Amino acid sequence: MSFSSDVKDELSKHFAHKSHCHIAEAAAIFAACGEIEENGGEYTATIRIENHFVAHKYGLLLVKAFGVIPEGSIGRIPGQRRHSTYMVSVKGQDALTVLTGFMMFDSKGKLRFRDGVCEPGVYRRPCCKRAFVRGAFLASGSISNPEKAYHYELVCQTRERADQLKEIMLVEFDIDAKVVCRKKHHVVYVKEGSQLVDLLNIMEAHNALMELENVRIIREISGTVNRKVNCETANINKTVSAAVEQINDIVFLRDRVGFDQLPEGVAAVALARLAKPEASLKELGEMLDPPIGKSGVNHRLRKIKELASSFRENEEEKS
Repeated sequence: MSFSSDVKDELSKHFAHKSHCHIAEAAAIFAACGEIEENGGEYTATIRIENHFVAHKYGLLLVKAFGVIPEGSIGRIPGQRRHSTYMVSVKGQDALTVLTGFMMFDSKGKLRFRDGVCEPGVYRRPCCKRAFVRGAFLASGSISNPEKAYHYELVCQTRERADQLKEIMLVEFDIDAKVVCRKKHHVVYVKEGSQLVDLLNIMEAHNALMELENVRIIREISGTVNRKVNCETANINKTVSAAVEQINDIVFLRDRVGFDQLPEGVAAVALARLAKPEASLKELGEMLDPPIGKSGVNHRLRKIKELASSFRENEEEKS
């Protein structure tokens, strides 16, 4: 199973303690994948969904919230042969009870559900907002394997529904979600690791949260180690390049001028560098008698470079 499937499996087994949260969660599921039919004044409310666990939970939510027992069936998604779709329906008075609980009728008894948008009264409490976000994820969400990427998304049929979910996440939970249009859908997405942790906490997927945190810690440690290794490698390369240039200058002066023509301190550093090409400035200073500091060694190496450059220029002029 994928990480996303694991999260949904965990959430499908989680039930809030209050009836109003059951209603909010069920309403979010219905808003994502539900449809309403009317025949002679009698309503039928049906959800169609691929995930068996989510379909089962939706049915249990209706039982817990309204005391109605829905009908379940299995069919095929139009245009697809391999995937089954699970249908959960309520009819007649049960449908009226459920749709009224979802606040999908106005004060005159006229159906007002449109664009996949639920009435704010369905999720007026903070706990209901959590349940609403959880239901939206169960019905139309996904989350990437955190070992590969941080990406959470909710696929919505309309821009209005996407904006509603985005507003809930931002205003109530300070989740900076974005909306993007993808083909015929509008996608609410989050890509920041810490906010994914917050979302899992909001939905109360605590096992998945711990797994994500473990992955984040490992990735963070790995990233820190890699940055340090890259930094050390860069410093080593820089040190080696500088040492090679210094040795070239020292050999040039030795062959053209001789160390006995150099100032005593400069000659001592030159001999030390030839003896230990890999040594650091500190180590070179400690090799001298008397020892000197890094700045003193660096000053004498600069002097060697200046002398070598000067002699090279003279040779070029003569040639």
